[in-house]
Amino acid sequence: MIPGAAAAIHGPHIDYAAISPFEALLAGSVIVLLVGLLRSRFAREQLVPLLSLVTLGATLAVTIWQWNDHTPAIDGALRIDDLTLVLTMLFVAAGAAAVVLSWRARAPRESAHGEYHSLLLASIAGMAVLAAAQNLITLFIGIELLSIPLYVLCATEMRRAGSLESGLKYLIIGSVGSATLVYGLALIYGATGQTDFAAIANSIAAGHGSSTLILTGIALVVVGLCFKASVAPFHQWTPDVYEGAPTPIAAFMAVATKAAAFGVLLRIFDVALVGDQFDWGPALATLATITIIVGNVGALGQSSLKRMLAYSSVAQAGYIMAGVIVSTQLGAAATVFYLIVYLLMNIAAFAVVIARERETPYGDDIDAVAGLGSSRPELAWPLTIAMLSLAGIPATAGFIGKLYLIQALVDGGYAWLAVILVIGSMISLGYYLRVIAAVWMRDAPTVGVGTPVMAGGSQEADAAAPGRDWEVAAVAMVFGAATIFFGIVPQPLFDLAHRAAGSLTGIF
Repeated sequence: MIPGAAAAIHGPHIDYAAISPFEALLAGSVIVLLVGLLRSRFAREQLVPLLSLVTLGATLAVTIWQWNDHTPAIDGALRIDDLTLVLTMLFVAAGAAAVVLSWRARAPRESAHGEYHSLLLASIAGMAVLAAAQNLITLFIGIELLSIPLYVLCATEMRRAGSLESGLKYLIIGSVGSATLVYGLALIYGATGQTDFAAIANSIAAGHGSSTLILTGIALVVVGLCFKASVAPFHQWTPDVYEGAPTPIAAFMAVATKAAAFGVLLRIFDVALVGDQFDWGPALATLATITIIVGNVGALGQSSLKRMLAYSSVAQAGYIMAGVIVSTQLGAAATVFYLIVYLLMNIAAFAVVIARERETPYGDDIDAVAGLGSSRPELAWPLTIAMLSLAGIPATAGFIGKLYLIQALVDGGYAWLAVILVIGSMISLGYYLRVIAAVWMRDAPTVGVGTPVMAGGSQEADAAAPGRDWEVAAVAMVFGAATIFFGIVPQPLFDLAHRAAGSLTGIF
């Protein structure tokens, strides 16, 4: 050994307090996996979900503990700031909803409860890493830790061909997206010689590196992240995967994966690549326009509620991208605000779909919610509120979120995109109001001998009696009530969004 070589080698400084949310999630994932190996049915079916909720509660506690610290961790590879913490709380809320919605679902029974919940917690950890990423390497680690568990979770209803097909499609498309992303990251590194976001921004500002190489890298990064965010024309996997996946996982993916993807889009485009905003801004605005049109038009002809919500999520991705495009504090705050309200309204809608899949032979077909207003008002109201909020009707959180995005677009010089957003919202009434009409204005279809079971109708072991799965109805009502509350009193979410946006020091 060369004398003194050992002394010269040192590892990165790790702030273990700062990364405590990641530690809690990964430790909980391991513990849940081990408890799931116990033979006791109580341990597998009751203790494992309970430990998952305890893990998420502990993660929330240490996240709040880190509030206001703004600490770089692992030699600056991660940044634990208000944006990271707000998005982590969003991931925890989505994960907790998924755990509760999965409590009596078929997927954990067929795939083993320990593995199911352990993978869910690991995916949330990947999302948190992605939201905190400060360089290209941690970005890729985060997106892979997020994605790989979800490939498996989509296929956890192992005796249903649709679920296996969903997992395989997501694996193939996700792998293509990841490969495209890593190639783009490699080109950006090759052009700037840097992996750190701030160093990349400084290199671009100084005019170092080939502009052609940088722009090619940016284009490939956009494509890779658009796969994850379901941005058209890279959305093709979304309806098929959402329809085939277990519905609690589809609900989790619809909100949490999108939030993680847009969180890192804010980081990389509004910090690392902000110097090239005049190059990538119009391109992203064009993608947002295409996404709004494709998502809303695609949803119009859907009779499957899960496919309709999948196309709706595509359109919503177009709306959310508006906040990234303008590269202002207002735009970043509007993006974070809309991600939070999107969580509330989407979870409420998916919870009702899950309840009706278990109670009717119609699966996720719109017939499953026909007559819901008279038979199950505790489910009818959350679904109605969710549909109105997704459409952007006043007195809902969705309306405030869209108004916030429109203000950011107009102030940022993209008034024409604000008009597209309004037109897209008008088109969306065509399918959101159709669901509301089925709930309140149609009679429930008569179930008789020989009634066919629709796609998704066999996802549960048996049709539950109305009210048996009280936890699903509780999730729907809680998230539906929150959608109305924050539509009337949005100030707490405004404060959270502004604090998160203030963390992006590269543009302010």
